[in-house]
Amino acid sequence: MSPREGRLRWLSPVGFHWLAWTEWGPSEGASVVCVHGLTRTGRDFDALAAALAERGRRVLCPDMPGRGASDRLPDPSLYSNDVYAGACAHLLARFGDQPVDWVGTSMGGIIGMILAAMPNTPIRRLVVNDVGPFIPAASLARIGEYLGRDWHFPDLAAAEQHTRKAYAPFGALTDAQWRHLTETSMRPHPEGGYRLHYDPAIAEAFRTPPEDIAFWPVWEHVAVPTLVLRGAESDLLLPDTASRMAERNGVRVETIPGCGHAPALLDFAQTGLVAAFLEEGHA
Repeated sequence: MSPREGRLRWLSPVGFHWLAWTEWGPSEGASVVCVHGLTRTGRDFDALAAALAERGRRVLCPDMPGRGASDRLPDPSLYSNDVYAGACAHLLARFGDQPVDWVGTSMGGIIGMILAAMPNTPIRRLVVNDVGPFIPAASLARIGEYLGRDWHFPDLAAAEQHTRKAYAPFGALTDAQWRHLTETSMRPHPEGGYRLHYDPAIAEAFRTPPEDIAFWPVWEHVAVPTLVLRGAESDLLLPDTASRMAERNGVRVETIPGCGHAPALLDFAQTGLVAAFLEEGHA
């Protein structure tokens, strides 16, 4: 099964930009939107999207602004979750009055919470992968360590070494899975070799020492059934945060062994867990 490609224009405070995505499964019907983490692309969800498509679901996996095939933004201050949510609202409008399920890893989970908390949200069921309404400064500092550099690699082998090191918390992936994550997040450099797909300017927010981030009021307005996945060794979604999230009705927390931030959603056990949750509310 191969994905289709699509794109649309979305409006930011400074103009229109292209938002790109890969699409799996039928061209209409019950839909799922999968949104990646800070430095990743929609292709991280290939395994999950294929599994959901086999169950008859239409799946769209966008590249957030400044990543992958989507436009880079002219002002680094626009790289914020509220702006990303606005871009995704344009995407959600394509579904008309139909409800949509949302799967979000890290940053994608935050965007999902923002949209699910809105009045009249179209989000029917929400999967939040290893993120919550409290993010400790130490985890943000770790992420900031590999952001901001305009990395250049002589070949894919060197690029894969970087991928394995930067995303070691994803867990014990197969060689094929590491190669997939590498190939889908690199772009050929005009002078030879490869560079990372994302705009280095997304690191602007990490240039000052990070502080703890809390947005519990947003979480308190999320009323849709929610599955929270937590990597057993995660430094970003802490056990106390996950436990507090589980206190809300309709929330289930599942701990994924053998990984930290964040579960890669590449193996059958993880994709099956997500697919089963989404099927619970889909007749």
